[in-house]
Amino acid sequence: MCEFCTRHGEGQKWYLTMSNYSRELWEQKGREDFTEHFMARFEEQYGKSVATLDRIANKPVLGRIVRRMVTRRQKTEHWGQIVPIEDAERILDMQDSVVRLPCVCRQVTTGRQERYCFGLGIDPSGFLGEYPDYSHSLEVLGKDESRKLLRLFDKQGLVHSIWTFKTPYIGGICNCDQDCVAYRLNVKSKLMKNMFRAEYVGLVDWDLCNGCKKCLLQCQFGAIHHSVTMKRVTIDTMQCYGCGVCRTVCDKEAIRLKARTDFARLPW
Repeated sequence: MCEFCTRHGEGQKWYLTMSNYSRELWEQKGREDFTEHFMARFEEQYGKSVATLDRIANKPVLGRIVRRMVTRRQKTEHWGQIVPIEDAERILDMQDSVVRLPCVCRQVTTGRQERYCFGLGIDPSGFLGEYPDYSHSLEVLGKDESRKLLRLFDKQGLVHSIWTFKTPYIGGICNCDQDCVAYRLNVKSKLMKNMFRAEYVGLVDWDLCNGCKKCLLQCQFGAIHHSVTMKRVTIDTMQCYGCGVCRTVCDKEAIRLKARTDFARLPW
């Protein structure tokens, strides 16, 4: 198990532990105030932080120190873990309330307001009312509707991830790509580690693979490679984040997920 399952999972995957979504946990340690501030001030706060971290990244020694410090802080406040669609659907089924809301990341990186995020458990409309840029397009979803959207995002190649708001409270599911701030910081620039790999890793069955390369285009992490000689694809397990979205475009069902813990020394 990953470190978060050990600390917060009660012997199972930590994001399938109901206590991490409980109203009792939500009401502790100022989580509502933290979440309100996060949503309303994200553009201002993280826009400045990204610029600062970019400058620090050019100084290797300082960058490593800051990376460790920021990662440690993020683990206590706001961090995410990738989940395949099967687990994401199980998470949705556990919720009393699912709210579709604007993606603050894409507002920062693209200047456009897209609704790829789901708020879980607590309806945020109550504390976002004074912030019309984010509150005007909140949409309460039924479970069937939220699952349908999740499947659509999966086909589009968006990576599902769950996020804490003052750990271990889980307040949202995001559907990420390279436009997300977390992707840019964690995957592209490696300025910090705040989006951790899934509990799984992808594998290709060469007896089924026909080398069509559709999955290669679907992968957000550059983990899939094509062999011209063998006319097959392989997944680099060291690079794979275990999201599983590559499976949606595989007509031969040649890709499966296997527990990351079955492999020695794979990164999280």
